[in-house]
Amino acid sequence: ARVNATYGRLPLYFEANQGQTDPQVKFLARGGGHTLFLTPTEAVLVLTKQDPSLQAVLRMTFMGASPQAQIMGQREVAGKANYFLGNDPAKWRTNVPTYAAVRYEGLYPGVDLVYYGNNQQLEYDLVVAPGADPSQIALSFKGADRLELDANGDLVLHTAVGAIHQLRPVIYQLANGVRSEVAGAYVFKGGNQIGFEVLAYDKDQPLVIDPVLLYSSQVGDYESGIAVDAAGNAYVTGNAVSWFSHFATPGAFQTVSSGPPDALVTKLSQSGSIVYSTYLGGSGYDAGSGIAVDTAGNAYITGNTSSTDFPTTPGGFQPTFGGGYKAFVTKLDSNGSGLVYSTYLGGSGSELGPSGIAVDAAGNAYVTGNTSSTDFPTTPGGFQPTSSGGGDKAFVTKLNPSGSGLVYSTYLGGSVLPWGRTGIRRDWGRGIAVDAAGNAYVTGGTNSADFPTTPGAFQTAISAQPGDFFSCGCNAFVTELNPSGSGLVYSTYLGGEGDDGASSIAIDSAGNTYITGTTVSRNFPTTLGAFQPVLGSYLWNTLYRSLGSDQRMLRSNAFVTKLNATGSALLYSTYLGGSGAQRYSETVGLYGVGDGGTGITVDINGIIHATGWTSSSDFPATQDAFHRSLAGQSDGFLTKLNPSLFGPLGLVFSTYLGGYGYGTGVAVDRSGDAYVVTLLAYVLKIGYP
Repeated sequence: ARVNATYGRLPLYFEANQGQTDPQVKFLARGGGHTLFLTPTEAVLVLTKQDPSLQAVLRMTFMGASPQAQIMGQREVAGKANYFLGNDPAKWRTNVPTYAAVRYEGLYPGVDLVYYGNNQQLEYDLVVAPGADPSQIALSFKGADRLELDANGDLVLHTAVGAIHQLRPVIYQLANGVRSEVAGAYVFKGGNQIGFEVLAYDKDQPLVIDPVLLYSSQVGDYESGIAVDAAGNAYVTGNAVSWFSHFATPGAFQTVSSGPPDALVTKLSQSGSIVYSTYLGGSGYDAGSGIAVDTAGNAYITGNTSSTDFPTTPGGFQPTFGGGYKAFVTKLDSNGSGLVYSTYLGGSGSELGPSGIAVDAAGNAYVTGNTSSTDFPTTPGGFQPTSSGGGDKAFVTKLNPSGSGLVYSTYLGGSVLPWGRTGIRRDWGRGIAVDAAGNAYVTGGTNSADFPTTPGAFQTAISAQPGDFFSCGCNAFVTELNPSGSGLVYSTYLGGEGDDGASSIAIDSAGNTYITGTTVSRNFPTTLGAFQPVLGSYLWNTLYRSLGSDQRMLRSNAFVTKLNATGSALLYSTYLGGSGAQRYSETVGLYGVGDGGTGITVDINGIIHATGWTSSSDFPATQDAFHRSLAGQSDGFLTKLNPSLFGPLGLVFSTYLGGYGYGTGVAVDRSGDAYVVTLLAYVLKIGYP
């Protein structure tokens, strides 16, 4: 398989400070898990880690350096950054220049300092002019618990987010285009100060000292949704989990985070270059979870916000904040520099988890999620205009093309727990798709015994059995709403005796639906000839029997299901996973992550592409996978299935993602290449063999 591993790895740019941060800062840069602030006297590196949530502030000062050093951006990047913080235009900043490097000229006599980026990693060079003395360079570090030189000569700075390594410095000279290495090393100068020892070199030629800064790439942001347009441009959304853990690129709508976290929206060209990348948020919590794109290249984003100043537009359906957590729906213009519209969506309760959004040919946006509001905005004539209360309900909302009003909006859920149970009743929407006729297809999960189903549907009663304290007793559901939102075309449960929930849905031109999610049911409905008809691997049964009485196992697999156009029968349904499982021990607690599906799409040939997560060392991987083994304790996956082929022949391609993080969304372009967005803010473009 071809995998473009650098596709979507956002490069590091330096923004000139024009009022978007503290006035002492001259330039700033954001990368995966770090932000760098450059002032005349020091470099401040803010490092963040998301699991657990930690932050460290490392200050690097060049002792004895000239305070009059000239600080300048170099290699200006085409385009400008734009800041739209909240809904007050007085706080906005526009046309902010960005650069590929920043140079401190005259840091010491005859010594310049140059900061630049290598993908998301920060590097800096000390450029020593002929005749200048490198021994005058002294670096002082504050914010590290301790400094040490290891056996390899690397400088190790121990911080709250882990060890940061500055590798043994690479020192070299260039003469007539030929690079000559020079021996050298770090030396302690007392206290927390470090200098450089440089051995014999040609003092008539410039000298470059290049300390390479290394730290984990897994301290970045969350990405959730992905869409691809007809030209092969990819659009992704997610969120930055810290104050300073990401960045926006030239042409961005909002390039500074105004609160931890903010939503993120990035557009990538077919080759993987950045078209735009922007924050989207106010001073509270903001997270993007779903994205769609229309034929004009406008991006539609949904997610959650607690920001009272989330950027909304005049004339939007709900321009003011109503408290709690609200859904938002935002339409960005095709170059990412402005809002076509932006609106809150919610009632007096909370709207959590809106992760599904779709758009039709007319520009109407369809959104699903779940709400605790009994006054969620619905429309007269909607299928379920009122809530029975007693827990969350799914909602399905269709916004008009201007974002100024509802075409329809309805609850979708039940009111009674099964088996005479008591507790919290929940219905939640996760994925949505729309066909050419305007029918909306919704999937998610429910533990309601009376979730609305239709006669003749595949499964009209809930199958999930009462569970213990970490079981919800849920099944997935699949529902088709008519174009007016007034009634069901069909609606069905989908699941077995354990917990099942769906995450994503796709449709083909014939109206068949494709669903993926996660199941712990041993009797999840599968079809004859499915690739994997049983939960887990056959090895799992042996492992399960070997567990002691202290331990219980919540084994989970992804599932991939194809439902016919009337919702009455399964055309294909399979487990997808290995023997990895969530386990519970009274002495250890819950550990392990199992396997689960998060994203699905179908190409023009009816081939299914699914992504998700796995902790299984025996997750099915094909011989041509670009990663055939589990990277660490858990990994992402991409699997390609042909539902028309029998058994193992149906597995066309399957691979681990190799440490790039869990797959959270997948899309396919017209040439059949797959685009996977991962939890660690990577976008992988994969060309199948």
